[in-house]
Amino acid sequence: MRVRQGRPRPGRSWQLSHGLVVIPLALIVAVTVLDISTPTSIHLGPFLVAAPAITASFAGARLTGVIGALAVAAQILIGQLHGGLTTANHQAQVAALLILSVLVTIFRYVRDRHARQLVQVRSVAAAAQQVLLWPLPRRIGRLRIECAYISAEEEAEIGGDLYAAAPVPGGVRLVIGDVRGKGLAAIGEASVLVGAFRGSAYRHLPLAGMMAHLGNSVYWNLAHAPEEDPESFVTALMLDVPDSGPFLRMVNCGHPPPLLLRDDKVLPLEVADPAIPLGLNTPSPSEYEVETFPFESDDVLLLYTDGVMETRNRDGVFYPLTDRLASWNDRDPASLVRRLHDDLLRYADGNLGDDAAMIAITRPPDTEEPDAGQPAPGQPDSEQPAAGT
Repeated sequence: MRVRQGRPRPGRSWQLSHGLVVIPLALIVAVTVLDISTPTSIHLGPFLVAAPAITASFAGARLTGVIGALAVAAQILIGQLHGGLTTANHQAQVAALLILSVLVTIFRYVRDRHARQLVQVRSVAAAAQQVLLWPLPRRIGRLRIECAYISAEEEAEIGGDLYAAAPVPGGVRLVIGDVRGKGLAAIGEASVLVGAFRGSAYRHLPLAGMMAHLGNSVYWNLAHAPEEDPESFVTALMLDVPDSGPFLRMVNCGHPPPLLLRDDKVLPLEVADPAIPLGLNTPSPSEYEVETFPFESDDVLLLYTDGVMETRNRDGVFYPLTDRLASWNDRDPASLVRRLHDDLLRYADGNLGDDAAMIAITRPPDTEEPDAGQPAPGQPDSEQPAAGT
């Protein structure tokens, strides 16, 4: 999974802020010396308010308060040397500087507290992402996998798009889906589907049986939700990729078709009879048609959600996914996903209208051994019900 750029280390941030404190200190000294050196009719003391204001831009509330106190002390010193603090003018200047310094310090304190709350929210979102969307391993059996996720919600890490993978006897099973809508409700429905997939992976159900199980789980959850939305549903696509054999098997429930990258061609894998999205009924395995598609060594299969192809630019033009893929020579999953991720954000100026997930899969030549601990290559579909027929 693509990792977000890290934040600066606290130690370096602390050193930077305490190095910049020289600026407001120098300003206080300069204003004090100049004001004392000039005639009493010229008042430079009001410029001292710039010291705490500048400090608040790079330091915390405590250091801002210290600089504000030094500025007030400097104003008192100027008043003592220029006629005494009993004059109305100097009293007004000291009072105004004191009030402004306190306000700037309070502002900085509130801002720091908000920043801490935001860090906590981000950490909770990151933890929720790890629970809902486990990072897919870059190698399962013979498959090499790379994925990325972009949430449409500002400051969010996850949304209504989902994906998961699990080993099955003789291959790997993957699912990708998209919950209608956004926000917490969509996240909840996505968690139900992913939980159902993971919780039943050990049963090694046939592909159609697994999709029916997910459909019933989603339907039951929607039917018993506190605020049921009659129009809620989940588009989903599930496929089995055997360790041996240049093919894959797939069931599609209203989801965008995967794209097969072979040489310089981009081929959509469209099923002849797509099933309805999940959550609209209580399905049985007989309602799903498992179809077989070619998937040879060194082919690249791209799974994605509609947030990718429905991304628009400033002119309202949809993202040309197929054209972009055809023009790129990247066939390494990591390079392809990274380039698609960056190009998608650039195309939309960093603001996607919907969540977007993407997974690139390839299978190296059969001469390479699968990862240790993975099942041995499976048999054809008629002899291997666990792989999904």
